[in-house]
Amino acid sequence: MIEKIQALWPEIALFVTACVVMVIGLSPSAAVRRLCGVVTGLGLLAAGALAYTTPAVNPALPGLALYGKAMVAGIGLVLLLLASGTVDREYESFLARGGEGAGGQGRAEYEPLRSTKGEFYAFFLFSLTGLMLTAGATDLVWLFLALELTSLPTYVMVTISSGRDRSMEAGVKYFFLGAMGAATFLYGFAMLYGGTGTTSLGGIANALAAQRAAPGGQINPIAMLGLVLSVVGIGFKIAAVPMHFYTADVYQGASPSVAGFLAFVPKAAGFFALLSLCAAVGWGPTGDTLAEPLRSVLWVMAALTMTVGNALAVVQTSLRRVLAYSSVAHSGYMLVGVIAGPGPAGGGTLMTSGVAAVLFYLLAYGLTNAGSFAVLGCLERVRPDGQAEELDSIEDVRGLCQDRPLLGWALVLSVMSLLGLPPLLGFFAKLPLFGAGLNAGEYALVVVLALNSAVAAFYYLRVAAAAVLEPGQVGRGPVSVRPTTARWRPMAAFVSAAGVVALAIYPVTGWALFGARQGADARSEPAQRAAAEPALPSDPHAASVGATPPAPAE
Repeated sequence: MIEKIQALWPEIALFVTACVVMVIGLSPSAAVRRLCGVVTGLGLLAAGALAYTTPAVNPALPGLALYGKAMVAGIGLVLLLLASGTVDREYESFLARGGEGAGGQGRAEYEPLRSTKGEFYAFFLFSLTGLMLTAGATDLVWLFLALELTSLPTYVMVTISSGRDRSMEAGVKYFFLGAMGAATFLYGFAMLYGGTGTTSLGGIANALAAQRAAPGGQINPIAMLGLVLSVVGIGFKIAAVPMHFYTADVYQGASPSVAGFLAFVPKAAGFFALLSLCAAVGWGPTGDTLAEPLRSVLWVMAALTMTVGNALAVVQTSLRRVLAYSSVAHSGYMLVGVIAGPGPAGGGTLMTSGVAAVLFYLLAYGLTNAGSFAVLGCLERVRPDGQAEELDSIEDVRGLCQDRPLLGWALVLSVMSLLGLPPLLGFFAKLPLFGAGLNAGEYALVVVLALNSAVAAFYYLRVAAAAVLEPGQVGRGPVSVRPTTARWRPMAAFVSAAGVVALAIYPVTGWALFGARQGADARSEPAQRAAAEPALPSDPHAASVGATPPAPAE
């Protein structure tokens, strides 16, 4: 029990912070309500520090929990800067003006029912808590609850992210399609339990290994069908084809800050879950390929996701829809790493281990994607009727490097990193995916990856060219920085752009710092792993991913 609590200290810190934020968000004092973001940031810092005390809870992927929780805390801080001013902007301005337009009733009083600031930051923290729990999941029930805790708050965040009708429409679409995805992978989990007799990921690994070792060497058909359904259902979380249909509408309907949150958090949860499930299967008897037909499903999903995402992004004129379909394509890229697995006998390096490549790609993608949405969240245009509207079209960023150099170049660096242009961070994140795919013998899939990367250059370069080469906005109304976010959202864009450049200067240093390299081989300490979790397997080909965790307590 003590070991379980020790592994959950980061999640406990976020939960306590969420409870505090909900209380202070209802304070009648505007100064106290403004502390919601500060308290949320302190909670994330505490969770990030506590993440480094996380023991190895999954011997097949002993560094996943530590690395995943530390990464979530770091990217969460950038997303927090992006989230400032998302809700209650108009209401807080109304109160600051003394309630002008309140029907002559004098100074307006604060009404808690009209305020959603505390709830928004609490949902923000609850979703990140679920993401951390997903990284440390050792059981199907735990994994299901963690995935749902990650997703359920985002349905509300999309709906309340702005006062427009399309935000509510996007929230409804996201909720119902999310329920379908959850039902699919939950049914898969149930069949996986039926085919193995246990919900423990370690027990499932042992059962599947025993089935492969039996005469015939075949996994139970019920268990295999459960694995396939689980992967298809989790495809909703990562916006993989055919579970991608909601992506563009939700990203366009939500505010830029929430869209940036959706682009990273559910996707990271989905890939943590996929890696845990594939580790339970064992990536095949040689440690470098997945068992059929699971590999075939992932192969087709990866190829279609890359191709469909890029093809649809090419024809978009809305910048948020471009980033939405780009997000679909990036999921396809990372699926190549999932298929490649941990490398030969689980001992691959970053350039040969698909697992390590996926984890580092998640870090790079989360950082650069936050920068793109931060720029969009900073800018608005004043309509002829005096109302402000958010930028959405690629045409709206024409000449941005001339009009707003800091934001313009932050956008350019972010989209070029998403493209994978050397020497930016995205290049050093995508390169290991190619290496892992080639090392695993997936030559056809690597060709598909290369072709799709070339197609993606079209729409990324179109955005960069509009910001750098086009003349400034003439006769289309002034582009202004949001007054309530003049400090924090531009800071999010600056931090993302600086990270894209700084981590790319010495990428090996970045890999070591964030723990994306392979850790010590899990086979080196079988006794310690058995003491940590007796029910988990002692697979000689188990992969060790992320920073080397501290030894479990005796």
